[in-house]
Amino acid sequence: MFSNLRRAVRRGYHRAVDLSHPARSPLGSAVVNCIVYRDGERQDGTADAGEALRRVRKTGEGFVWIGLHEPSQEELAGLAELFGLHPLAVEDAVHAHQRPKIERYDDTLFAVFKTVSYVEHVELTATSEVVETGELMAFAGEGFVITIRHGGRGTLGSVREELEAAPEQLAKGPVAVLHAIVDHVVDEYVAVTDAVQSDIEAVETMVFSEYDGRGDAGRIYQLKRELLELRRAVAPLSRPLHQLSTQPIAVIPPEMRTYFRDVADHLTRATDQISAYDALLDSILQAHLAQVTVAQNEDMRKITAWAAIVAVPTMVCGVYGMNFDNMPELHWTYGYPITLGVMAVACFVIHRGFRRNGWL
Repeated sequence: MFSNLRRAVRRGYHRAVDLSHPARSPLGSAVVNCIVYRDGERQDGTADAGEALRRVRKTGEGFVWIGLHEPSQEELAGLAELFGLHPLAVEDAVHAHQRPKIERYDDTLFAVFKTVSYVEHVELTATSEVVETGELMAFAGEGFVITIRHGGRGTLGSVREELEAAPEQLAKGPVAVLHAIVDHVVDEYVAVTDAVQSDIEAVETMVFSEYDGRGDAGRIYQLKRELLELRRAVAPLSRPLHQLSTQPIAVIPPEMRTYFRDVADHLTRATDQISAYDALLDSILQAHLAQVTVAQNEDMRKITAWAAIVAVPTMVCGVYGMNFDNMPELHWTYGYPITLGVMAVACFVIHRGFRRNGWL
């Protein structure tokens, strides 16, 4: 009942809509938005990247936030030259399927995150997709933030709205944006991890229910595969977050380390939950295999019992079916009904004995 309630709540929950409008720039159609922020306030007008950077450097205040969606090598080359991005980081940003990490190139931080989302389904099957992943990358440097999204998930519209609603936090600069992005990604990890719990509970209920659950192995394996995909997205981020929250980094002000430490705590919670779920699924799988083995043994006992019952009339009929002239009771008038009665009584006695012993 509680798992159904949680599923209904999730279906009724709607994420904040991304209100940012696509802005086509000379740098390419991958640019979703290019906005200048000063003192935590969004500046009017949408400029291209070059003009926005000149405005920031001219005043020496604020920063520019550029959002991209699946840019090509050519589309990102102009931004790389304009902002002085490292070629290795640019190459990783263009090609998806990178391992989650946070790297420092001089005064620029390059972060790669795996975004996750829970795929709603009516019933878990052996082919159900539970976790859908994407990629989110971010460059954070002096006076700029560049975010790159791969896949249909992981929109940052809600992050931008929350930051714009908190000007005092946004005024802390690009590092505040990086923290908000990391916090958003980790919150999604926690939400998806909590959602997967309902599927685990459903599988556990099916395995330990009274009906024959021999077909549940495929569901368990599928859930373990989806949980492994979730672990691959969450676990690698622990070490980079630990570095941001504990080690002195020129790009990260000391007062911001506390914020990253809080995010690291949430990530640890999600990692621990995933490990616990994986161990629980192992136990459920072992219990399921044990149930299948017990059921097979019960079937074999039933087959053996019926074979023993059938063996009695088979033996008698086999003896009297031999073509010999001189056999006892062969020409006896009551031999046939008595033989049938003996076989019936013998079969009844054996059947009753097997029933008492729980074989039938």
